Amino acid sequence: MRNYVSKSVDNLRPSGIRRYFDIAATMDNVVTLGIGEPNFVTPEHIVDKSVESLRLGQTAYTSNSGMIELRQAISAYIQRLYGLYYDPKDQVLVTVGVSEGLFLALKAILDPGDEVLVVEPCFVANTAAVEMAGGVPVRVDTCVEHEFQVTGAALEAAVTPRTKAILVSYPNNPTGAVLSRERLLEIAAVAQKHDLLVISDEIYERLVYGIEHICFATLPGMYDRTILLSGVSKSFAMTGWRIGYVTAPCALMEAMRKLHQYLIMSAPTMGQTAAIEALLHGEDDVRAMCAAYDRRRRLLVGGLNALGLTCFEPRGAFYTFPSVAATGMTDEAFCDTLLQEEGVAVIPGSAFGNSGTGFVRASYTNSDENIEIALERMQRFMRRHG
Repeated sequence: MRNYVSKSVDNLRPSGIRRYFDIAATMDNVVTLGIGEPNFVTPEHIVDKSVESLRLGQTAYTSNSGMIELRQAISAYIQRLYGLYYDPKDQVLVTVGVSEGLFLALKAILDPGDEVLVVEPCFVANTAAVEMAGGVPVRVDTCVEHEFQVTGAALEAAVTPRTKAILVSYPNNPTGAVLSRERLLEIAAVAQKHDLLVISDEIYERLVYGIEHICFATLPGMYDRTILLSGVSKSFAMTGWRIGYVTAPCALMEAMRKLHQYLIMSAPTMGQTAAIEALLHGEDDVRAMCAAYDRRRRLLVGGLNALGLTCFEPRGAFYTFPSVAATGMTDEAFCDTLLQEEGVAVIPGSAFGNSGTGFVRASYTNSDENIEIALERMQRFMRRHG
């Protein structure tokens, strides 16, 4: 029998994250610093509002674009945070998480062979999404010397006549890096010079520590060039509700909405109801969770540096990105050995792109107690291998 799997799918690289979750699931007493998911449960008032909607029988499809009440809440939320206005009627689209939003954005703008500059290290789905949309990902590396902030010069060097867009994800998964205003302006300059779009994934926008997040669309001349992606998954501990959103200029939004209509119909109705409550009344929850992450961040960064697993200070999201050079191991060997010997799960940096090689992603979404246990186990590990 012939192989019926398409070459485009066959050529996609499997997720470098999933393998470690699968191994850890077969083991007892594993402390995971690998998962990029809040260990908080969704705040009770958000859950209650969704349950109330279910009991009222609100289980039908919504508008393709999402409930108008949610789109209005998203518009008001962005305006409150950044002073930007997106019309709820034709500039806001509710998606099934940011992952759908990213695919819609790419599919809407790419013709076969168009190139997208993908800043790495980045979430494992980013380059795959470009390929699935028919485009060509052009990887642009960052480095620890620049705190994994992309530079305008690096982007400029990667531009070709086929370049259509720049894909950036800051605050960054896996590094925890946040772009300075200087670096943001460099990206904007490249976009303007070469007439490019910028797809800005800002799902971690509310999880920053000691600094202020700058929304890319607020930069001079960037509102009409930016497709902005975000959602409620990370900031409000609502990963399983699967509610993201896209905001963009009208012409781009119309193309994305057309795709969304055929692919999805509408995002989960009960999730949309929960998201309205989160955006309107969840500010105290965000601040409390952010303060907890900040405490854990300092605990994990300090502990890793003390063990010789040096890392720069992450200023956003909920990840650290330490170097494993002190062990003499590759990042994959480090993760495999640490998991087998000490029952601590972290993710190799190479899973997020070539510029992540030699580093590992360790998340501080776990409890303070479990982070301390993980550090104790890693101390034993480093006595043997450091």
